[in-house]
Amino acid sequence: MGRAFEFRKARKMKRWSAMAKTFTRIGKDIVMAVNDGGPIPESNSKLRAVIQNAKAANMPKDNIERAIKKASDKSTENYKEIVFEGYGPYGIAVIVETASNNNNRTVANVRSYFNKYGGNLGTAGSVEFMFERVCCFKINSKIDLEELELDFIDFGVDEVLNDEDGICLYSPFENYGDIQKEIEKREIEIISSNFERIPKQLKSLSEEQRKEVEILIEKIEEDDDVQNVYHNMK
Repeated sequence: MGRAFEFRKARKMKRWSAMAKTFTRIGKDIVMAVNDGGPIPESNSKLRAVIQNAKAANMPKDNIERAIKKASDKSTENYKEIVFEGYGPYGIAVIVETASNNNNRTVANVRSYFNKYGGNLGTAGSVEFMFERVCCFKINSKIDLEELELDFIDFGVDEVLNDEDGICLYSPFENYGDIQKEIEKREIEIISSNFERIPKQLKSLSEEQRKEVEILIEKIEEDDDVQNVYHNMK
């Protein structure tokens, strides 16, 4: 069938793999949201946000409903959020967010990745100060960007950007709840929302050095317990 077919097949498999990983991550988010506030989206703001993210990721409605139903079952495994901090090769700061039902397994796996690929797992707070934690809402609105920024500045929004499929509102993460309430109050459609860790300073590396760090990050991201990985590599 030729190299072109093999190339397309590899790209498709990689895309399917990424989609499966995304759906698994969102499924865990649903379980944790239901455990925190119950299975009714109308009375659980965290669950509403996760459902919005699931739709933005094109997760089928049946999958979402099945995940909520499964999370409501008392026998369902409980997931706990655990954050790891450390350094990759060449002093690159790395933060790993996980959702795990087996703390010992997750700790052992994450530590092994750092050790095997030239890094060091640190203690809580060892690199977190190098990142700014923000929340981001992607909304569907025809309101002028400047007007939006003025409308939401009192709720903590400090940056408004145009994206290809919506408008993004950025704010320190502690303002998440107030912003969500105000957007819903105004009946503006929320496409998705999430938290991000933005490095305060980026560190430049050579191409060869970058490849070493990317191997570590890729190995961490492949782990089933890992939700997000952040770093300060330029």
